[in-house]
Amino acid sequence: MKFEFVYDERLGIELPMLHEEWEALTVAEQAVLLNDWERIRGRIPDRIMQLEREIVDKQNRLNVEDDFPTSCRLNTQIAELASCITDLHLWFRADSRVSDKGHD
Repeated sequence: MKFEFVYDERLGIELPMLHEEWEALTVAEQAVLLNDWERIRGRIPDRIMQLEREIVDKQNRLNVEDDFPTSCRLNTQIAELASCITDLHLWFRADSRVSDKGHD
């Protein structure tokens, strides 16, 4: 197998993993990979919206939280969710070939 898609638990999507250089793939293999990636990539905006809803929920909880350790925990969780959104934006906007090669 020259490539596969591996589920990334943190981002909640499958990411492409090449086991060979892009140029070593046949045109047909490149087409399959790109077709599969476009299908996955199309779900990224929905995943981002889901994470944004989680952030809003945590921010609402943070607004009424009086316990400092709990506030710190919520802030950390919000920061991690925001980091995931940033990474998803990068995956969504990146050229497929560049993204695949850059994340082996």
